[in-house]
Amino acid sequence: MSQSPAESGFSQVLDASGLNCPLPLLKAKQALNRMSPGEILKVIATDSGSVRDFRVYVEHSDHELVDSFTEGECYIHIIRCGPVA
Repeated sequence: MSQSPAESGFSQVLDASGLNCPLPLLKAKQALNRMSPGEILKVIATDSGSVRDFRVYVEHSDHELVDSFTEGECYIHIIRCGPVA
C-alpha cells in the first residue's frame, strides 16, 4: 500500500513519468501555483531533460530546489514552494 503525500513528508507528489520536456516542468508549475509557501512538492520524472529544466526554473523563481537525484530510471526533484508573487 502506498503512502499519502503527507505520510511521505511531502505536501504533494506529482508523477510526471512518461512525459517529455517541457511537460514535467509545466505540470510542476501548475502544482506549485496551487500550493502555499513552504509546502514541499516531490516530482517524479523520466525525462533526463527535467534535471536541467528544474534547476534553471528555480534559479529564476522564488521556489527552492531542495534536492534532485535519480532513483532507478526516475529523476526526483524536491521543491519548496516560495512566497506567493
